[in-house]
Amino acid sequence: VVCGFESLPVKVETDVSDGMPSFDMVGFLTSEVKEARERVRTALKNAGFRLPAKKITINLTPADVRKSGTGCDLPMAASVLAAFGFLDEHILSNYLLLGEVGLNSSILPTKGVLSAAVLAQKEGMQGIVVPWENAREAAILDTVKVIPVKNLKEFVQICQQELPETCFYREQQEIWKTEYDVDFSELRGQPMLRRACEIAVSGMHNLLMMGPPGSGKTMAAKRIPTILPELSREEKLELSQIYSLCGLLDQERIIQNERPFRSPHHTVTAQALVGGGKQPHPGEISLAHHGILFLDELAEFKPGILDVLREPLEEKKVHISRVGGSFVYPADFMLVASTNPCPCGFYPNLDRCNCRPQAIKNYISRISQAFLNRIDL
Repeated sequence: VVCGFESLPVKVETDVSDGMPSFDMVGFLTSEVKEARERVRTALKNAGFRLPAKKITINLTPADVRKSGTGCDLPMAASVLAAFGFLDEHILSNYLLLGEVGLNSSILPTKGVLSAAVLAQKEGMQGIVVPWENAREAAILDTVKVIPVKNLKEFVQICQQELPETCFYREQQEIWKTEYDVDFSELRGQPMLRRACEIAVSGMHNLLMMGPPGSGKTMAAKRIPTILPELSREEKLELSQIYSLCGLLDQERIIQNERPFRSPHHTVTAQALVGGGKQPHPGEISLAHHGILFLDELAEFKPGILDVLREPLEEKKVHISRVGGSFVYPADFMLVASTNPCPCGFYPNLDRCNCRPQAIKNYISRISQAFLNRIDL
């Protein structure tokens, strides 16, 4: 399960005893994990496994970690099958299992598979069993054996054969190539703006562009990632883990090879920007890790929203404290912002600008001095 930016291993235990037939689950579970009771029971029936009328108790440990997501479905189904003697539990104990179970016994894709593969490598497990659609994502790590399964019947057959070598998945395609749809060379004119972007990129300095509409601010910002140094293999893997946890990883390309460019709208909330929520998740600044966070129309953002960026801009990470615990998300990004010089955007061209001096002053003063002090150029 995901706990902040990290994945933690969960052990699933099943006890079968005589008594009133029931299916109980314990272990600090969220609603989607509790609903797995009906999914697993129906999926096992449709897969052809007739379970005797017994009292079934499932425990997910450690009990002090809140379990969320649908990735616990497959290990719960496997634990029930092992408790009734359909599987050898010693084989399963050496592998990490992850996947959602459908009512027709199919195994559906889930989020955070790349982080689970990293966890399996860290814990020294023999391999990882994942849904077929997530196989390419899990196979990024060459040192982790990946066993993709499509349904519970196939999963049981593979386990009864003691996980043969022929079932392991290998990714053959080149997935580490960096490609951008745009390029900084497409920016013509504006020599001062181009020079400012080059200086900002050389040291990952924060940049603020001010000018009238149509002067090329947004166009330049979108092309800044193309002149940043290429990400290292470790940085690509770290960035891909963040996108995998958020379910934003492209299943065709798998790896996040390009430096990210995130441009949230000025109506964004503080939680969406820095992360958090009832079930904490990374925000826009973490999705912009190792890349660009572009704030267009900076003066239109609420002052309180901009001020929450002050600590992450200095610490390069964000601390989220909630009732369920404290979480740390990476946020090493380059801030690029743009704004108009006045409400109409054409100041100081007095032939086109009709804004009053006080209106211009009020418009720019929406950006606090403490925030401007963290912008280098």
